[in-house]
Amino acid sequence: MTFYIDANKTGAAREISSLLKNCILHHRKNWKELVFLCIGTDRLTGDCLGPYVGQQLLCNASEKVHVYGTLSHPVHALNLTSASHDICFSHPEALVIAIDASLGQKKHLGYVTIGDGALYPGAAVQKELPPVGDIHVTGIVNTAGLLEQLTLQTTRLSTVIHLADKITQGILAMIPSAMHELYFIQKL
Repeated sequence: MTFYIDANKTGAAREISSLLKNCILHHRKNWKELVFLCIGTDRLTGDCLGPYVGQQLLCNASEKVHVYGTLSHPVHALNLTSASHDICFSHPEALVIAIDASLGQKKHLGYVTIGDGALYPGAAVQKELPPVGDIHVTGIVNTAGLLEQLTLQTTRLSTVIHLADKITQGILAMIPSAMHELYFIQKL
């Protein structure tokens, strides 16, 4: 199931935090650390949501929380497969949360989606990339339709930043309680 959150709504970051925490804590995978795989590139305005979130999360990385994909070291179509292999090798017991920009229906512009299951990066621009993540988070930065590559190039930066900030706020609010509950569960 995928949840849609209007990022312009009061309390959106709190709702993102709550839904993401529920997805994490009810995931079937037995995990011991979190990896945020933030996908995109800083070369396209509409595709920089993932790296921007990753950049903001980087200063909150810890022994049990890891970030792949930032503005200075993005994870994109050319290095996604190797980044996925690095994550599997370095963090075999991690729950991977994939974050990316997406295109959607006009009525969902400015929404954040959260759901269980893999993310299919590049689908909006007809790229054949491997699915990644155990849980996915997307920010709908523009409408899908014709000329998706041009759409990503002409996406408003303010929309991307607003969505990325709400996603980051939600994640940062969720991390302490999710990690506390993980610690409690591991002690049982």
